[in-house]
Amino acid sequence: MTGTEPTGPLIDTTRPHPARVYDWFLGGKDNYPVDEDLGHRIMSIDTGAPRAARSNRWFMQRATRLLVRDQGISQFLDIGSGIPTEPNLHQLAQAVAPEARIVYVDNDPIVLAHAGALLRGTPQGATHYVQADARDPQRIVEQAAGVLDFDRPVALSLIALLHFIADEDGAHDLVGTLVDALAPGSFLVLSALTADFEPENVQRGIEAYTAGGVTLVARSQSEFGTFFKGLELVTPGVVPLPAWHPELAEDESDIGDGPVSLYGAVGRKP
Repeated sequence: MTGTEPTGPLIDTTRPHPARVYDWFLGGKDNYPVDEDLGHRIMSIDTGAPRAARSNRWFMQRATRLLVRDQGISQFLDIGSGIPTEPNLHQLAQAVAPEARIVYVDNDPIVLAHAGALLRGTPQGATHYVQADARDPQRIVEQAAGVLDFDRPVALSLIALLHFIADEDGAHDLVGTLVDALAPGSFLVLSALTADFEPENVQRGIEAYTAGGVTLVARSQSEFGTFFKGLELVTPGVVPLPAWHPELAEDESDIGDGPVSLYGAVGRKP
């Protein structure tokens, strides 16, 4: 089963969008001059920004492998999926479990335009795309329920998403709503920005994003950990991304070197 090719709103090329800036950091082509301009401004502050973007992708890959191979998870809800960058989550999951079912969610029309690349899964499984804002978790659950069975465990993936949503804008409420919809035995996979390691660089990066009209929030290790309230953290807990199960990387270069101002963790709903 696959989703249908959707139509959606026009792409706003006058303002940068996190998904397109992220794509630019990864060397992609699905971005616009306004995104590249912001990317250059951020790199003038922190030359490690592309490394952080790659580290996020590698963390997603390692977490997916662990959940499919070791925990038997075959359903994934990936919110803030971004522009397709191989290997995509469904490719990793369905390589091990061809019957795996994946729902991608994003709110950028350019992601919608390229959703076809996210919909080519195995015939045994399902891949689907939902155009929605992360700040509307109830709608996401309702739409995803057409593909995922929420009476069975689901891995909820929020990779590099929550640092674009401030606490006062409902970051904890949206995570709570989503986790509440999950069955026991489900997992939360989360990565987000921190200023714990490079406070000055991160603060300048926040200012660059803010000047571009994009919210960016850095959280401490303890603040990051509050998103896992009521969940059982998978070892090694909340750690910098390169320290999260590096043995699951298919290549040592997928760990990277140098500081990465992002925490990652995986928690299980008991």
